[in-house]
Amino acid sequence: MDFNLSQEQQMLQDTAARLVRDLYSFEARAGHAASPLGYSRDFWAQLGALGLTAVPFAEELGGMDGSSVDLMLVMTELGRGLCLEPYLHSVVYAGGLLAQLGSEAQKDRWLAPLAAAEAQLAVAFEEPHSHYLLNHVSTRAEALAEGYRLNGRKAVVIGGHSADAIIVSARTAGGVDDEAGISLFLLDPNAPGVHRRDYPTIDGPKACELTLENVQVTPDQLLGPLGQGFSALRYQQGRAIAAQCAEALGNMQEACNLTLDYLKTRKQFGIPIGKFQVLQHRMVDMHTELQQATSMAILAACTADQPDSAERSRVLANAKFICSRAGRFIAEQAIQLHGGIGMTWEYVLAHHAKRLVMLSHQFGDDDHHLKAYAALMEMA
Repeated sequence: MDFNLSQEQQMLQDTAARLVRDLYSFEARAGHAASPLGYSRDFWAQLGALGLTAVPFAEELGGMDGSSVDLMLVMTELGRGLCLEPYLHSVVYAGGLLAQLGSEAQKDRWLAPLAAAEAQLAVAFEEPHSHYLLNHVSTRAEALAEGYRLNGRKAVVIGGHSADAIIVSARTAGGVDDEAGISLFLLDPNAPGVHRRDYPTIDGPKACELTLENVQVTPDQLLGPLGQGFSALRYQQGRAIAAQCAEALGNMQEACNLTLDYLKTRKQFGIPIGKFQVLQHRMVDMHTELQQATSMAILAACTADQPDSAERSRVLANAKFICSRAGRFIAEQAIQLHGGIGMTWEYVLAHHAKRLVMLSHQFGDDDHHLKAYAALMEMA
């Protein structure tokens, strides 16, 4: 298998790296995080102007018709810069659901603006008691003469505070834990009965708690076939997991680089502490975990666009487990090797460490995916 990047992929990676390096300093990030929006609208527009938000979409919709490998290149660079923009949840997850399930009218309405960074979407798939289970949906959609009425709560909707539309999972049939009977709706966040409580998450990006009280939606807002949204949610979350592994990889690379630079410059007893063999061994352990995570992130990207299957699910669960474990190990070791400065809020390493820990919990933590992997192995 050829792991070398094509000329177009190298150009894509260089474009993303240069944009992040030139416009997303740590000081700029702090300012974006403190703003009411929680990210930079100008940087979001730049992503669109350079075609980076168009990567996964079809050419006829203004996209680049790119693959998950192309997304991996972009997400790794966004991870390096600790970028706060909701690229993963808007472009990859929500955009993927629209591309897979949307009618022609829905695609025309949303995908072209999304590809041009003129719109931002979010996905409300988690609930207060869902515990990473996509099929645990208690939010209800009651059929009416002209549409549906939604009632329920959604938790930790990343980017939901600023989204132009939110894709909401709601149950139109079956019990709370049934896979069948889950439908998806394109919700106007400003519609009557929609309440959003915005807040910053611990690692920087903003999210919201979404409460739906007798929210009326039309049949045109149904995304995909009625009651058959679960398989699409699972498939697109798999693509989002692959992209998330790439983002974590960018964070891990920066954490290792920061730590290595610190070991070369910090002195004790008149010599750099990197001369001490025990610290060299710990640095080697960090790079070993980084290389393993790199391999799994590449495998996840190469697998994510394949048809849904047990083998695809096994690979993605394994990748999420390995990258989560490696990210937490690298974050902990980097802080230990830095000493007290590693936990200083004014130092970028602390933010990489927080981001790695939080990424390990989004879309399921390592325990969840280890259990899923074991179950899939038993099925095989």
